[in-house]
Amino acid sequence: MASHPALEQQAHRPWPIPSGPWVLQQTWHDLLFAHWPVPVAVLRALIPQTLTLDEYAGTAWLAVTPFWMSGVGFRHCPKLPGASRFAELNLRTYVTREDRPGVWFFSLDAGSRLAVLAARRLYGLPYVHARMAHHADASEIVYHSRRADGTSFDARYGPIGPVASSRPGTLVHWLTERYCLYAEGRAGRMYRAEIQHGPWPLQPARATISRNDLPNGLGIDVGGPPALLHFSRRLDVVVWPRQRVRAAA
Repeated sequence: MASHPALEQQAHRPWPIPSGPWVLQQTWHDLLFAHWPVPVAVLRALIPQTLTLDEYAGTAWLAVTPFWMSGVGFRHCPKLPGASRFAELNLRTYVTREDRPGVWFFSLDAGSRLAVLAARRLYGLPYVHARMAHHADASEIVYHSRRADGTSFDARYGPIGPVASSRPGTLVHWLTERYCLYAEGRAGRMYRAEIQHGPWPLQPARATISRNDLPNGLGIDVGGPPALLHFSRRLDVVVWPRQRVRAAA
């Protein structure tokens, strides 16, 4: 029997789960995938050369993903007050190393200072603390994030269609079905952390994004509303410890 709901489905993974035990669990709620196409040359200049920037039909993609987490905690450990339930907002693109496609985070905002410190220390991820708020308003989520430096994100979003899993080979599947993340450590060392969850239960979405400063921090003007919008109500997730990626031959 699977020891966690995230492990109940594994046939969809492109490679087997790690042989060692996972260490971190969390549940993601009310997540929006807002995607923009970006010229390859623009994003290639912003990620480490040791990673391959992923392209779909010659285009790279940038995403903003607001959501909130619950049940965040380490395996066999009690939940920490102030760090088990909080909002998160990330800015990301898609990369590959050693034939394992994953996610590269340019930034991750979180409403918990303790979570920010832990993620920076244990995974080397570029977390930033922000004042964040979210609530359900009728059929949509109202979401707000503001960092101390004023960088902000404001949106209203929600689903507009039924739940469906994406089909392999499609752009949506290529964007969302990724089972590891990459982070750069000291002296340019590259690390990978494996993650596991069931296939994304996606719904088509609508969103009104009234402020989005995150791409501006990279010097990118996304040029308008997202090209693709998808919503997911809930997903159970487990994460393994980060592992150093061996140097290229």
